[in-house]
Amino acid sequence: MAVFLTILSGLGWVIVYEECIRLGMKQKTYAMPFWALGLNFAWELIYTVSDIFLEAHGPLEGMTLLQTVANAAWVCLDVVILTTYFRYGKKEWPNQIDGRMFVPWSVLGLACCFALQLVFIQEFGFTMAAQYAAFLQNLLMSVLFITMYVKRGGMEGQSVLLAVAKWIGTLAPTILMGVLIFNWVVLVCGIFCSIFDVIYIILLVKERKKAIP
Repeated sequence: MAVFLTILSGLGWVIVYEECIRLGMKQKTYAMPFWALGLNFAWELIYTVSDIFLEAHGPLEGMTLLQTVANAAWVCLDVVILTTYFRYGKKEWPNQIDGRMFVPWSVLGLACCFALQLVFIQEFGFTMAAQYAAFLQNLLMSVLFITMYVKRGGMEGQSVLLAVAKWIGTLAPTILMGVLIFNWVVLVCGIFCSIFDVIYIILLVKERKKAIP
């Protein structure tokens, strides 16, 4: 069951990232909210490097190897999504703020994301920090996707497939770590992730129906 849920989560997030890249390139936009993207990129890069070089979660075998492979794949996809953000994100930069601040502000945001991941590790250790940070940022992401939909007033850079894959990609580890292993933080964050993800899916389905004659 653990292997199945880990693979399901990995595939779900690969689909999310693939959709973010496809939509970003096709529609000349970015498809993942910046703070969610920054936290994901920092988490995946830090834990990929720490697991490969420091064996932070033990020897690279079994479940650890499977998760590390997934993390490494996600990092590569994150880099492409970040490229779409820096290429197209400036068009959503507030008019009242100097456009030249877009890149410095974004770099500062990324630095903040890396710092937060590192202090989580300092406080909780690699194993618990990985779980707590992952689910807290997933909850943030679920809310930010809804916020992005409201801000853009439509489905630009968004799709029902992306939303469903995000839901499944988070639900699988919620069952694994929140229910089967049982962790209150993971369980509560995972439940609210599902609630917000389902709301987001419903919003996109209704929006898509409006576009059908």
